[in-house]
Amino acid sequence: MRSLVILFLVAIVASLGSALIYVFRDRGQTRRAVKALALRVGLSISLFALLMAGYYFGLIQQRL
Repeated sequence: MRSLVILFLVAIVASLGSALIYVFRDRGQTRRAVKALALRVGLSISLFALLMAGYYFGLIQQRL
């Protein structure tokens, strides 16, 4: 589970970085930055749902 969360976080940061590069390269001429940011939002929501499901099914436990 931990490696899957780390993989999601790396993908989110990579998508954010690619959107930044697209903004500077394209200068608003294409929609690649918007698509990259939409992908980042989708990955973030998926990660949140994965964490909630993992907690619900007992794969993630609370530490005291």
